[in-house]
Amino acid sequence: MKFPRLILASQSPRRRLLLKQIGLRFTVRPSRVEELFSPRESPGNNAKRIALEKAFDVARSTSRGIVVGADTIVVIDGAILGKPGSRKEARAMLMRLSGREHVVYTGIALVDAKSGMFLSDVERTKVRFRSLGRREVAEYVASGAPMDKAGAYGIQDDYGAVFVEKVDGCFYNVVGFPLARFYILLTEFVGLLAQRA
Repeated sequence: MKFPRLILASQSPRRRLLLKQIGLRFTVRPSRVEELFSPRESPGNNAKRIALEKAFDVARSTSRGIVVGADTIVVIDGAILGKPGSRKEARAMLMRLSGREHVVYTGIALVDAKSGMFLSDVERTKVRFRSLGRREVAEYVASGAPMDKAGAYGIQDDYGAVFVEKVDGCFYNVVGFPLARFYILLTEFVGLLAQRA
């Protein structure tokens, strides 16, 4: 299927790779929106709102195209774990996830820059960690790999992959971008835009 011009409002290398994986052509214009979580919203609604804020932020400075926003969060015991602010925080997050199940939410949002029309959704995946040793956690954190990832780990391309014992749901959601959900949403959105044209 042929899609209009896409603009990815994210500097995540993982999201870029996943969009390329399904053959989409796009430009990258990272959003400047700060990821602020509201205790009054559910985790899923937080992720969806932030994704939408990112997409609108970039859409305001472009005249045409569909802007793609995304936000991934990790939730355990009702607490939202975003990207760690320090190595100490990264170690604490990983030890909290050790031997337990958590939930990964990714909000995705599409905004048509010309009309301001939008569509958003959220994907939810359960993940179980094996029990982690303090030394392996310290070594992983020292590598710097967890610092730009929600929950302080990456399932796809580094040592964080060996922490995960089980995934219940969309694997790509844990990577940071639920491909199937996104493709369905994009197809629906392009159809809606065509109806309005």
